[in-house]
Amino acid sequence: MLKNYFTVALRNLKKHKAFSFINIVGLAVGLTCCMLITLYIYHEYSFDTYHEKKERLYQLGAVFSGGDEARRGATVPSAMGDALMREFPEIEERAKLLSLFRDDKTLLQYEAPGAELKSFYENKGYIADPSFFRLFTYDFVEGNPATALTNPNTVVVTEAIAKKLFGTEPALNKVIRISSSTNGDHTVTIAGVFRPKAVPSHIDAQFLLSPLGGNMQEYFMNGTTLVNNNMFFTYLLLKEGADARQLEQKFPAFVERHMGEALRETQQKRALFLTNVEDIHLHSGIEENVTPSGSLPYLRILASIAVLTLLIACINFMNLSTARSSKRSVEVGVRKVLGAEKQALIWQFLGESLIMALIAFVLALSATQLLLPLFEQVSGRDIALSLQQHGVLLLAFVGLALLTGLLAGSYPAFYLSSFKPVRVLKGRYSSSLAAVSLRKGLVIFQFVISVVLVIASVIISDQMRFLRNKDLGFVKDQQLVIPLRSQTAKNNSAAMKNALSSNPNVQSVGASFYYPGIFNPTDWLMYKQGNSMQQAKSVYINWVDDSFLQTLGIKPVAGRLFSPQFPADTNSHIILNQKGVAEMGFATPEEALGSWIAFDWNGQVNRFTIVGVVEDFHFKDLRMPIESFGFLLNNSANQSYLIAHLSGDSMGNTLEAIEKAWNGLNPNQPFEYSFLDQDFQKNYLAESRLADMIRYFTIVAILISCLGLFGLATFSAEQRIKEIGIRKVLGASVASLAALLSVDFLKLILIALVLASPIAWYIMSEWLQGFAYRVSIGWQVFALTFVLAMLIALLTVSFQAIKAALANPVQNLRTE
Repeated sequence: MLKNYFTVALRNLKKHKAFSFINIVGLAVGLTCCMLITLYIYHEYSFDTYHEKKERLYQLGAVFSGGDEARRGATVPSAMGDALMREFPEIEERAKLLSLFRDDKTLLQYEAPGAELKSFYENKGYIADPSFFRLFTYDFVEGNPATALTNPNTVVVTEAIAKKLFGTEPALNKVIRISSSTNGDHTVTIAGVFRPKAVPSHIDAQFLLSPLGGNMQEYFMNGTTLVNNNMFFTYLLLKEGADARQLEQKFPAFVERHMGEALRETQQKRALFLTNVEDIHLHSGIEENVTPSGSLPYLRILASIAVLTLLIACINFMNLSTARSSKRSVEVGVRKVLGAEKQALIWQFLGESLIMALIAFVLALSATQLLLPLFEQVSGRDIALSLQQHGVLLLAFVGLALLTGLLAGSYPAFYLSSFKPVRVLKGRYSSSLAAVSLRKGLVIFQFVISVVLVIASVIISDQMRFLRNKDLGFVKDQQLVIPLRSQTAKNNSAAMKNALSSNPNVQSVGASFYYPGIFNPTDWLMYKQGNSMQQAKSVYINWVDDSFLQTLGIKPVAGRLFSPQFPADTNSHIILNQKGVAEMGFATPEEALGSWIAFDWNGQVNRFTIVGVVEDFHFKDLRMPIESFGFLLNNSANQSYLIAHLSGDSMGNTLEAIEKAWNGLNPNQPFEYSFLDQDFQKNYLAESRLADMIRYFTIVAILISCLGLFGLATFSAEQRIKEIGIRKVLGASVASLAALLSVDFLKLILIALVLASPIAWYIMSEWLQGFAYRVSIGWQVFALTFVLAMLIALLTVSFQAIKAALANPVQNLRTE
């Protein structure tokens, strides 16, 4: 019996090649999309699942409140972990982690005796407690995790860095030099080498430095404040049986005992909370963590796209199967007359569906493997499909394919098997109104999904274009950023600046600690003259030289900028932005000039005289509103970056000249650079990747929908071939016949557009709320989508319509 089902199923597939092709390809494409997105979601949910003590391992976070604002943060003061551990016996161990926050990249150097110096930059460097490896699971290939980082000036590196430095030689106990703007310029010893896990972690460290011996030792080891210097990621390992939620309930009393008075002095509030290590990436609710957190809304969007794309493919299958029911009605009638039961017919049609689904699954699995490298580039994740790592997931994919086959074939199977043999054998069969209505409803549903995706893709593209082109309040184009990492490079920065200034294609050069778009950890609570710390407001601070503001084109609205023309300026002078002046309580920028603002630290009042006020500018990405910002003067050889504003002429020659000047001053350090506008856009990497993925999957959804529409148009033309022949004999033109066949489908697309537009508007309005600065959703988006959808549908349907209209009516009527 099963062999007979299989044989008949294969015969039907071969007999109706176009029908089989559309269904199999549609299902394969839908399954491929579903597999790729599922692999991505699986990857996002697998963060930090490999740590042996993950059930007891928590990150300590804090809610910072002041006024009407509250912010969840992943960093706390250095002393917080020790203080909690002393007070609460539930805590077994703690570990701190500090990012090299002033380094977008760090210089590593090694010179073996008699060999050439190896010098290169690495990112993702951190300073970590010796206890770090007692909490987290790392696969050490050299060294002992229990003792790594216990000695001063030691470092643990990845296997990849070890190979770059030492080739195939052992790395343990070798001495290298690490130059960092955060931790200083030091010779360090390799204390361990680890191989990163295939499973991702929110701590994507390439190297970890000992806190002892570096510039950050005092902050890291001897910090006592529990209120300020909130820049340390702190992890707590709870004892067996300890309840994290019960421990959290004790934190408010701890905060009141140890921090209450200090917080009240500045009218602040603080609340501590715990996040299990497995929940950090997706469920912490913190955007700025060790690495950027994942986004549950984005995952839900992608999961919806996966389900809807597969659903579109299933709808195609059901539509085409029910549409072709008249072709198989006689077969059903004959089978029933010969004694076939309804159940047997149901299994026959479900078997055909399952065979097509399994063929589609094999094609989808091959396509997924081929497309993974491209998908990795689009998604920005290292995703591999392997039997060892994804065995259960592959079984789930097989189950998904079978379920898809059953779902797609269920309605056709029950529908076809219900035909009455007497009626169909007498030739009285015609599609029921219910079946026709269902087909139309499914076509509308398909295109509702596709239109929503198209509108979403257009709005996301508009928002990303807006983020790229919006005036940020400074000149971002043609700004060359050169990092200064080693003390040698810092000491030579003045000479490098002179060399750059002498180049005719360099308009201006400045130096600073930070620049717009990168992380700036320095914010002070400051108050204006006549007030106290109780009226203090948060102000971000950057140290710049006397030409930085001119180089970025930041304009003064009152007073002046730092300039070589004012050599009497000192680091006790400050320039505020307009937002800072307003936050401090000054009525106008002019009123602020000559006044001082201050912050209290360790019993001392630190005053800064306002010499200038500049226009507001975006030093953070456009998800955030503009905040108070201040510039302090620093003309010393202790800056982190040189910024050169290039003219744009002969860019290649200019860069070659700059590299030559760099190599002349810093012969042992590689010349690396970036452009400020590109660095700023990196803040929108997640949105850019989401836009790309939605764009690609939207195209796929439209193609699958068009495949189904093409199949239905083909069938509709076949059904009406006699009508077309008669109309043509009576003088109907090709254009009128094509319009006759196309108009019904275009009506369905129009209904889909009307239904999809408010849905897409609501979804995208919610998405845009995540940006402080955003585009408005205008009628143009819906007009463009309308034209695009109608054009695509018309092109899809018109091919078959014109083909049918051009057919010889005599031949059609004769055949009929």
